[in-house]
Amino acid sequence: MKKLFYSFLLLSSATLFAQKNASTRFAVANDVVGTVDMFNSTNLKGFVQSSRTFKSAAELPQNLKKFNAIAGNGLVEYKLKPGLGALDRLPLSDLNAQYNLEKNTPVLIDGYEFADTDMKVFGDLLIDVQVVDNKGSKAVSITTKK
Repeated sequence: MKKLFYSFLLLSSATLFAQKNASTRFAVANDVVGTVDMFNSTNLKGFVQSSRTFKSAAELPQNLKKFNAIAGNGLVEYKLKPGLGALDRLPLSDLNAQYNLEKNTPVLIDGYEFADTDMKVFGDLLIDVQVVDNKGSKAVSITTKK
């Protein structure tokens, strides 16, 4: 029985891990989440003043510790040029409300679960948005690549 239980546990964790898009590298600018691909696109290259790359969650400075969960593949902090206007951004709770879900429902971005729905994301991140089944309940799922 124990072997069966441990096999199930191993399979479940492997399945959950497989859902994360390992190629996604998250980025942060002014405490708003995006991806490195998003900032490297021709649309946003002109907004970037400088960047700083952290290879692991252990390297993150204190002001970025709240992003530990998404720093598995590293994290890039971008500093945006002043005076260029604001990029579209919205809290994940607003996205939940838009899809008629409770505001505090965790949101999935490329398979990574964001439990803090007060966290803001850039509008350019929202390539494909849909409601999916997440552990038996509905959740908004965002795919950042076409």
